[in-house]
Amino acid sequence: MTSPLRPSRRGLLRHAGLGLTAIAVPGWAQRVSSGLAARPTLAGPDIALTVDHVPATIDGRTGHAISVNGSWPAPLLRLREGQRARLAVTNRLAEPTSIHWHGLLVPFQMDGVPGISFPGIAPGETFTYEFPVVQSGTYWYHSHSGLQEQMGHYGPIVVDPAGPDPVAAEREHVVVLSDHSPLHPHRIFTKLKQQGGYFNYQKQTLAGLIAGRDQPAAERRDWGRMRMDPTDVSDVTGATYTYLVNGHGPQDDWTALFAPGERVRLRVINAAAMTNFNLRIPGLALTVVQADGQYVRPVTVDELQIAVAETYDLIVTPEDRAYTLVAEAWDRSGMARATLTPRPGLTAAVPPLRARPLATMRDMGMGAMSGMSGMAAMPDMPGMTHDAAPMQHGMRDFATAPELPRTPAVQTIAPMPTDRTGEPPQGLADTGHRVLVYRDLVALAANPDTRAPSRQLRIHLTGNMERYMWAFDGVKLNAVTAPIPFRQGERVRVTLVNDTMMAHPIHLHGHFFELVTGHGDHAPRKHTVNVAPGGTVTFDLTADAFGDWAFHCHLLYHMHAGMMQVVSVRPDGAVAGA
Repeated sequence: MTSPLRPSRRGLLRHAGLGLTAIAVPGWAQRVSSGLAARPTLAGPDIALTVDHVPATIDGRTGHAISVNGSWPAPLLRLREGQRARLAVTNRLAEPTSIHWHGLLVPFQMDGVPGISFPGIAPGETFTYEFPVVQSGTYWYHSHSGLQEQMGHYGPIVVDPAGPDPVAAEREHVVVLSDHSPLHPHRIFTKLKQQGGYFNYQKQTLAGLIAGRDQPAAERRDWGRMRMDPTDVSDVTGATYTYLVNGHGPQDDWTALFAPGERVRLRVINAAAMTNFNLRIPGLALTVVQADGQYVRPVTVDELQIAVAETYDLIVTPEDRAYTLVAEAWDRSGMARATLTPRPGLTAAVPPLRARPLATMRDMGMGAMSGMSGMAAMPDMPGMTHDAAPMQHGMRDFATAPELPRTPAVQTIAPMPTDRTGEPPQGLADTGHRVLVYRDLVALAANPDTRAPSRQLRIHLTGNMERYMWAFDGVKLNAVTAPIPFRQGERVRVTLVNDTMMAHPIHLHGHFFELVTGHGDHAPRKHTVNVAPGGTVTFDLTADAFGDWAFHCHLLYHMHAGMMQVVSVRPDGAVAGA
């Protein structure tokens, strides 16, 4: 595999001689940035956006992308709490498009999900989104049509508060993390359907076994009998992806300027299609002040994982030297890299990629069991991917979850799933420094609704890696017959159970929910939560937004493969049209 800081020769040759011109870079994403205050933005209330095809060059490689207003990534939108925004979106693509305002609380007709909240924007047409801006914080926008998001159809949103901002900073930068491949997203999806581990070039090897790396031989045999791969952390990897900061590859080295001693606010957005990032700035503490646009009590860490579709606002106070911002892909097959520096041209060392993580018994949903000693008590699991007949073994025992249907989309069932919101994300338990966990997050202000839930709902995240099928409760979106009904205004406790061995960032449109992590009426409010493999997450939801809302895994190819549902909020709880 090539270095994370060097494109492959094959990749360079693939695009040689195309004669394409690099796409314009918006002001906020220029390679050397002095901060948002010095950069032009599109400010509300009236904004016009045009979606089109463009070539884009990253680390010297040119490929196809989607632009907004002729730039890629898309322009920064700056709104203000209390105003009414009007955004006219014109589609110059040869296919329908859309824009979803991720995290903004808007009427469901303005949410931008084709087939759920509106029909989409046809080629050559203009659709005007209009909604009140009822919140402040860091958010982003992206296409919800097909796989366009993977092609660069995304951009940041900053909403300034109507009053004083409780976060004081002398300078602010937007940091948009993403993943980009020269392969068309439909080719990527086809390869995943043909072989779920197609892009995993980090599998265990005989040479590694001889050298004493990774699992010992007995464990490898046990995992092999279960047809499970402990290196299967990410479906799409650095084998095809270049990891970006503000549209710039590692060689391009996006650079953020500061004055020594300033309080610098980093508005970090994960706009990747398939990549959770482990973010750190060696030598610099990170103080988290917002999560998903909501203020939290400041908590200082050395590293955090930002899942796909999450946002975190960080405060850093750098000294008179350069720092490297490192965003490692969660499987450590590559990294995004940027520089924070008081002077252009001054850089810091780029640390090497750390050893990639291996899944454990806990990631299988085996609860507190550690090592592989429990395997002796488990029967062999041949035929685990046989889909018709019920199988009585530890990893697909329907007695553990009798509510699940026996469908091909349920390959495994976690025998003992546990709440993992107090644990560092996969691969970050032994870093030797402070790592953010969800239980560290505490809302700055009391929650707006502190009623006890009137009912509980349990939803399983299921999948079949060999067939590349993903679902809620074993039912893919194309087989769903009715939305999940909520009564408008009701308070519901929802528990997500991850029966798979891969983390899933789950996003609910139109709502914020409060994580049940022991903080009472100051529970952190989020719109996206990453559910650890073999783990559970519980949140309390006030279903206060009338209409039909998308509910899905934000790993793009998982959503495309079926892990999506519709939540219907009605005054009487009835499903529209039922």
